[in-house]
Amino acid sequence: MLSLSMLGSVLEWAPDAIVVIDEAGHIVFTNRQMHLLFGHSADTLKGSDIEMLLPKRFRDGHQQHRQRYAAKGARVRPMGSGMDLFGLRADGTEFPIEISLSPIHEDGRLLVAAAIRDVSARIAAEKQVQEAHKAADRAASTKSRFLATASHDLRQPLQSLGLLNGTLQRLVTDPIALEVLAQQAQSINSMAGLLNTLLDISKLESGAIQPQMRDFALDSLLIELQREFAPLAEARHLALRIQISVEQVHSDPTLLGQILRNLLTNAIKFTHTGQVMLRCETEGDSVRLEVIDTGVGIAPEHISEICDEFYQVGIEAQQSREGYGLGLSIVRRLATLLHTRLDIHSTLGAGSTFSVRLPRVRRRRTAPPYSPTAEPTPINETALGTGQRILLVEDDASVRDATRLLLKISGYAVTAVTNATEALDHATREGLPDLLITDYHLGRDKTGVELLHALRSQAVVLPAIVVSGDTSHAMRDIARLDALHLLSKPVDANALLKAISELLHPKGDAKA
Repeated sequence: MLSLSMLGSVLEWAPDAIVVIDEAGHIVFTNRQMHLLFGHSADTLKGSDIEMLLPKRFRDGHQQHRQRYAAKGARVRPMGSGMDLFGLRADGTEFPIEISLSPIHEDGRLLVAAAIRDVSARIAAEKQVQEAHKAADRAASTKSRFLATASHDLRQPLQSLGLLNGTLQRLVTDPIALEVLAQQAQSINSMAGLLNTLLDISKLESGAIQPQMRDFALDSLLIELQREFAPLAEARHLALRIQISVEQVHSDPTLLGQILRNLLTNAIKFTHTGQVMLRCETEGDSVRLEVIDTGVGIAPEHISEICDEFYQVGIEAQQSREGYGLGLSIVRRLATLLHTRLDIHSTLGAGSTFSVRLPRVRRRRTAPPYSPTAEPTPINETALGTGQRILLVEDDASVRDATRLLLKISGYAVTAVTNATEALDHATREGLPDLLITDYHLGRDKTGVELLHALRSQAVVLPAIVVSGDTSHAMRDIARLDALHLLSKPVDANALLKAISELLHPKGDAKA
């Protein structure tokens, strides 16, 4: 057996404070660190009850714990696991501690050695980390609220400008004035595109965009992209080839669609002759989606920087730019959210390939009949209204007036109100309109969808258009409602009138 005197020689210079007590709880040994930590001399501690080193509120409980420790068979273990332990210094100050217990058997008696460590610094550091996390959470929450407000407030004037521009284009006949309005419309669209891109970047940084992963078939998304980008490619005299795949993948279809749209937009923008292709390659348990172009290509020294914000190859600060170099930055961030990466291969002057790889779901279904070379479905000229009654709900006066003017010159009978209460009162007095157009956010936690449900409570499927600057996943469920179109701000005049025409003059059983 190790004698207490020999044990004292070993433990005197241990890095932790060491105290040894007997079965009665009397201190029989303390080392140098013990005196430094608690501020008591060796003579003061020796023979004293161990409870003198604890705050008074813990002393009775500690005696009981100590007795149970000896009665149940002493063993090596931490003391007070999961509890906050405190020591009491000679000057009366308390400090947090950790204690490890070890039994010592000497000459038939049980002694207990306790290694005591001051954890004040560690707890202070943990508290700082917790406060930093809380501050980060508050900042993210504040940023998310700011983005929601900015998204709404910044889109409102653009919404008004777009609608007023569309109204003037329908009233003006002078060729020069029409050319001016067309250029104005182009500028408004550019402003809207930049605003949407900046808000997307901010939402990605704040964590406001989170993927909704599920299994889905690629074909419907690819067909939609073919129809969407065929006119743009044709206008630039390019061949657009999109391979329609029947594979299913596990991802977020909305975010994947945003990635592919940005890649196709870039490919068409920087390809002057030849073709743009979206190819799907099955590789074991994954599907690789590649956007391939015969465009200008990227020099090797620029590839590592091409996804940085505002970086554009060969564009000087004073030059007119087609875009702002944000699209690929968004693509890279979205790819990270989808647990994949953006791969880039390019040859200067010969074209580029951008690709992402997705998990493949091993279930196949027959592809719908579809020809990738077929012409996109033409958009018919928007029909003028014939007096149908439209109830417009919009709390922004400029947007409300601009929308009312556009609808009025397009042949509709419009009643414009500012909130849900006024809309319900009007419907009670005048009956349901032929169509409801409402902003999604109506103030005081009311939404346009709640208003629509209230108006539809008479078991009437009232056609409706909900306009919103909100791009969250919650909007997806809204878009599935019967006889409803969801339009994202800023909405141009043509898109609004086309949606109205489709709802009021559906071909067959229309569902938005």
